[in-house]
Amino acid sequence: MKETTSTNENLATVDQELSSKQLQRRNFLKLAGAGAAGVAFLGMVGCKKDNDGPDRGGDGFYFGSGDIAILNYAYALEQLEASFYIQVANNPYSGISDWERTLLTDIRDHEIAHREFFKAALGTKAISNLEFNFGAVNFSSRDSVLGTAKVFEDLGVSAYNGAGWLIKDEAYLGLAGKIVSVEARHAALVRDLISNGSFANSEVIDSNGLDVSNSPTVVLEAAAPFITSRVDVRDLPTY
Repeated sequence: MKETTSTNENLATVDQELSSKQLQRRNFLKLAGAGAAGVAFLGMVGCKKDNDGPDRGGDGFYFGSGDIAILNYAYALEQLEASFYIQVANNPYSGISDWERTLLTDIRDHEIAHREFFKAALGTKAISNLEFNFGAVNFSSRDSVLGTAKVFEDLGVSAYNGAGWLIKDEAYLGLAGKIVSVEARHAALVRDLISNGSFANSEVIDSNGLDVSNSPTVVLEAAAPFITSRVDVRDLPTY
């Protein structure tokens, strides 16, 4: 009980701080929303790395159980996205416009804010910093960078959509809802940079008109080719 109370207090504190800082830096991200998908393409992009997926036991970074495991799951994905966009900002692709550089830099800042949010909220329960391999991404190519960004954003939104009903604590669920709304705007923006109006196509909206969702197992298996650190998700809620 003490652990839950402490984490709730951390979440509330960090949420108040972020609400007045990075998460409201740019108004353009308020203009659109989107769903999520791209799992199959993720596996293709990262196929150079021999990885059988997340450990269900063993000596990897242990995510914990219950809501803590889900928060660490989200933290791992935010680490992945932040690391990717940091490289994009540090190594802009050939021919990038000032406008696109601004947009991608803002997304980088949001992902860093999300990463630091979960790190602070989890406190001593947070997993360590993970290591990633983006060797399959050509950072000098606009198509490669935006294609990978689209996949990461779609996958991230589907991850939050798929994990929401597994969260027990309403405070965690509410805060995850705030973050996924920003991630959905990222996904919409990236998709629009690639193809105008594609943010609500059949790749990200199911036959019922709802955003695509994926289980933690599916998401982690799709992201595994990019994660070089071993992770232990034996007690992560999934389906």
